[in-house]
Amino acid sequence: MAERRRARFGGWERVTIRDDAGRVREAIAPVIVSASRSTDIPAFYGDWFIRRLEAGHAAWVNPWNGRSTYVSFAKTRAIVFWSKNPRPLLRHLPRLDALGYSYSFLYTLNDYRQENLEPNLPPLAERERTFIDLSSRLGPRRVSWRYDPLLLSDALSVDDLLSRIESIGSRLHRYTRRLIISFVDIARYPKVRTRLAAGGHPGVREFSETEIDAFCSGLSDIAAGWDLEVSACGERRDLSQYGIRPGQCISAARMRAAFPGDETLLSFLAPPPGTSGVTGEAFLRDPGQRKECGCIASKDIGRYATCMHLCAYCYANATEATVVKNWTRHRRMMESGIVPESIAGTGEEI
Repeated sequence: MAERRRARFGGWERVTIRDDAGRVREAIAPVIVSASRSTDIPAFYGDWFIRRLEAGHAAWVNPWNGRSTYVSFAKTRAIVFWSKNPRPLLRHLPRLDALGYSYSFLYTLNDYRQENLEPNLPPLAERERTFIDLSSRLGPRRVSWRYDPLLLSDALSVDDLLSRIESIGSRLHRYTRRLIISFVDIARYPKVRTRLAAGGHPGVREFSETEIDAFCSGLSDIAAGWDLEVSACGERRDLSQYGIRPGQCISAARMRAAFPGDETLLSFLAPPPGTSGVTGEAFLRDPGQRKECGCIASKDIGRYATCMHLCAYCYANATEATVVKNWTRHRRMMESGIVPESIAGTGEEI
């Protein structure tokens, strides 16, 4: 047991880089980059991301204290993209391939059109087409479908939600190997509750325990013919009776299956010598995520308050005015030929 307690991920290797101004900086050198839990890089910052990969480093700004951490891509082997609209990034995929990275997509595809909770997304049919195009290019192991968050309202019932998932899944299930669900957590984020009410969505709410059971039972029936692994992200409850596993959005097992030829990545994903009985998943568990999260370690390079989807339930955005200000500043820099080390510029409060 003592050996297992010691066998934990100790953090990323540290290297030195020169920043864009030529100054020597200490940087972390992650093997896996997350792009991003904090904002939709494929939808809005794809040009910036590719330019930073080519530059060899980026900067991540801590949302709590405003301090910058430099991130070197010298050791990076895998990139995990999180997006609700990866279409703008598709034109950059040949460049990603040429640079030699392994990459995959966690594609959130919801249907909250009637509720207008995701106001700046393309039409549902267009998002489904992007999903199919992406999977047809990369293969179903490298594109996972997320329905996140699952929420209810005065006008949206469990049955309504199941019907929408069934409709989307009937068209997409052949193009992916897994469906990841996540139940909305409004109580944890007071700003989200305030934003929902201010935006005209006061009836949006979390699931009751009974509703979770009813939903999971219905989802199990729907997904039975789809040959998908269904998992729940960040869920405290054991839902295995419904065939729903604990979620791992960023998974060592998935990466091994998707990138069997990447020997450097495979070596990283294996537990180190002398840790018998400890799996790669357990050793690499991300210490920066909530305890219910099963993801392995990755370094996120996104930034809060920069996503122009402006989803009403988003915990990573501040006010709409702040997001628009940050997006506008970023675009002005890019259009003037400045590729900031961090989205919207390093060292600026947002």
